[in-house]
Amino acid sequence: MATLLWILAVILVIAGVVALVRRQILWGVVLIVVGLLVGPGGVSLFTG
Repeated sequence: MATLLWILAVILVIAGVVALVRRQILWGVVLIVVGLLVGPGGVSLFTG
């Protein structure tokens, strides 16, 4: 499960960076923040 969350977090952060490059600032920031929260280094939404 941790590996799946880590992969999801990486995908969200990459999507956020792509959104920032396309000048979609708000969407990019939201994706990056959610990616950091879901990742194992952040506060996971699924483990409490």
